[in-house]
Amino acid sequence: MEQKKHKISMIEKRKEVLASLENLGLKTYEQLDSGYFPSITMPSRSTENIHYDPQLRQYILGDRTVRRSTRNIRHLKPFTQLVWAALFSHELTSQRKTSTLRDVYYSAQAYEMTFTDQEESNNIVTDLETVLGFSREDFSIFPEERSAVFGDLTIEYTVPGYEGRTLNLTSHPDGVLIGPALTSAEFVKTTADKVIAIEKGGLFTRFIEENVHKKFNAILVLTAGQAPRATRHFIRRLNQELNLPVYIFTDGDPWGMHIAMVIISGSANAAHLRELNTPDAKWSGVWATDIVNYKLPTDPLDDVDVKRLYELQKDPRYKDPLWQREIKTFMKIKKKAEQEAFSRYGLTYIVDEYLPEKLEAEK
Repeated sequence: MEQKKHKISMIEKRKEVLASLENLGLKTYEQLDSGYFPSITMPSRSTENIHYDPQLRQYILGDRTVRRSTRNIRHLKPFTQLVWAALFSHELTSQRKTSTLRDVYYSAQAYEMTFTDQEESNNIVTDLETVLGFSREDFSIFPEERSAVFGDLTIEYTVPGYEGRTLNLTSHPDGVLIGPALTSAEFVKTTADKVIAIEKGGLFTRFIEENVHKKFNAILVLTAGQAPRATRHFIRRLNQELNLPVYIFTDGDPWGMHIAMVIISGSANAAHLRELNTPDAKWSGVWATDIVNYKLPTDPLDDVDVKRLYELQKDPRYKDPLWQREIKTFMKIKKKAEQEAFSRYGLTYIVDEYLPEKLEAEK
């Protein structure tokens, strides 16, 4: 039943996205036809308009708006770029094709639409998200795939040419890339009772080799550093649709903490979007206290690390006692450690000793 609901919701969302894009084009045309300079009003993405919502447990945009009008010569180029991005997105969505952010940048040249660089192109795509209230993935624009998943989960594809085909995510020993086809697939069945998200590829491969998915009845997700938005949405689906608790393992440093927190509470950069965070996911390590308790090999924190810790200490997402305790411990010991540091005790120590202790502690 849940899978059927997901399929219906995907179809309905596609219709909503197309209607929203067409409505944007219609409004622009009507303004021109009435003799007015076309304009668009959208929520402001300035830092002053980004607030943390403790109920949603993520950043959201406030009430401030900005107006982009072709009457203003400085707005003419970004307005035109935005309308072109909407046109291109409509073509992708209606034809059920996908594009990468990099491909958007180059595709513009075929339409004689120019961007100074890809950053400018990316910002226009984000503006379009803000105007429409949909994520770029909803209108078929994805980043390059770099995350992967492995475990006993059977999915059914919904993309053209593969509708109805099924795949078990243990089918490839390197894991299956989390790309557009996988993120839109239906979940058919699983025996897993948890999700383990892992920051680094080396440990992800080690977990597969050591049959962590069987020993701990888990679906393994490689975030490959900061998890791409499609991966964060996929993790949320595993949690929400299959009721699987999520445990996150990162390097023991402030950047690893932030990788975990973005999965849990989202990011300020995506404050205009919803359904990218998994609020009940748990950061299970590597903690600063793990560095002390397990006597791990370390590197000293540098000035950038320390500065980042002070930033996290003031961030409302890190107000809970566990996060504050770990931040203070990092500051006290002035050291950091990688996930691979457990190898000092042997190649399988992290699976045989550390992982079961951490998962047991989270129950």
